[in-house]
Amino acid sequence: MTESKPGGERQHLSLRARIAVLAAAAVAIAVAVTTLGIYLTVRAQLYDQLDNDLLARAQAVYRAAPNPEQIVVLPDDALGDARIAAVTADRRAYPTKSGEVPPLGDPEVAVAAGESPQSVRTATENGESYRVVAIPAGPGVALVFAASTDGVDETLTYIGFVSLIVGLLGVAAAATAGYGVARAGLAPLRSLTAATERVATTMDLTPIESVRNDEIGRLASSFNVMLASLAAARERERQLVADAGHELRTPLTSLRTNLDLLAQEGASGRSIDPDDRSALLADVRGQIGELGDLVDDLVQLSRGVEPSSAWESLDLAVVVADALARVRRRARDLSFEVALTPWWVNGDAPALSRAVTNLLDNAVKWSPPDATVIVQLHEGVLSVADSGPGISPEDRPHIFDRFYRADGARSQPGSGLGLAIVAQAIAQHGGTISVGESPTGGARFDVAIPGAEKS
Repeated sequence: MTESKPGGERQHLSLRARIAVLAAAAVAIAVAVTTLGIYLTVRAQLYDQLDNDLLARAQAVYRAAPNPEQIVVLPDDALGDARIAAVTADRRAYPTKSGEVPPLGDPEVAVAAGESPQSVRTATENGESYRVVAIPAGPGVALVFAASTDGVDETLTYIGFVSLIVGLLGVAAAATAGYGVARAGLAPLRSLTAATERVATTMDLTPIESVRNDEIGRLASSFNVMLASLAAARERERQLVADAGHELRTPLTSLRTNLDLLAQEGASGRSIDPDDRSALLADVRGQIGELGDLVDDLVQLSRGVEPSSAWESLDLAVVVADALARVRRRARDLSFEVALTPWWVNGDAPALSRAVTNLLDNAVKWSPPDATVIVQLHEGVLSVADSGPGISPEDRPHIFDRFYRADGARSQPGSGLGLAIVAQAIAQHGGTISVGESPTGGARFDVAIPGAEKS
């Protein structure tokens, strides 16, 4: 339901107004149907009563004056307000002393001719409506009575007027009651709306107090769940920014120091030992590479994976084989023991490829030279085991946290985001990841993703 503004813009009615309008419309329909039923019932009863009265009077007159000649001489005061006449089959009429002939037509002639036992109809004469009845009054004769329907019409008009007034009052009362009920019933919704507007204006994610058990209460509970999710997301964002700033501070400080040393060399005119200069430049390049890797990891974490609607059916064994091909080029001093069986999953190929590559890179980083990295994919479980120092039990619950680095890993290159990216991708594919100990004493990561052996 809408209303038009002067400029052509359409404005929707408020929920309270719509409830009031719907209540009024429902009552209006009910009143209209009820009034029509009452009107038709009363009309039928009034006409039946008038017809029965005219038929009874006609029978009484016929018994008192069975011949047309006797009907002619009946006194007017014996007939009440009715017109009476005898009509023959050849359409001759014999009225009473008043000379007022009732409306005559084919139905009355048919009764006189013996073709119909009686007739009852409504006729109009000179703009006035009459109820006309005819009964047999001997061979070839019918006795006709006619009475005006003004009394019945006035009664029906009065009933219609009263019904209209009562109906309008009922509609007004229903609209008022509907508006009041809607106002009272929507009061909690107004409070909830005010709370949401407060959140939008102030960004205060404090939960809304609600003790109701109805639909409004469930809506408030759902809104509180959303606020909790937003608060958690805000906290994760704040923590990510803080951790990223902390991780960026060290390489940036070192990079600034090295650049200052190079700049001082040019300003002072003194030259730095070529070996020291090469070491500085290598350190600068390494720090720039670390910054690039950190930015890439942050972008990957913020991007996540594609929506499930864009996923495709793919063989995880092929994804692992492609990642192995890339990692082997960077780890020529290591050997890989590989056993892969097909496992078809529905997922985001780039995200899974990045997760598998991160797992392999992690194994390569911690494996000593000439060691063996074991990679197996069997019945949907991908295992990557290295020959490094392993992960202590106290560090295992935290290794998938962003920027978490165990004490033994702080001296190693890396941002601390690789395993967090792996955990995020696996979780968004409905899978799980766990860490344990490899047969050689290093770390073993087991990844399980829902799928099937055949596509």
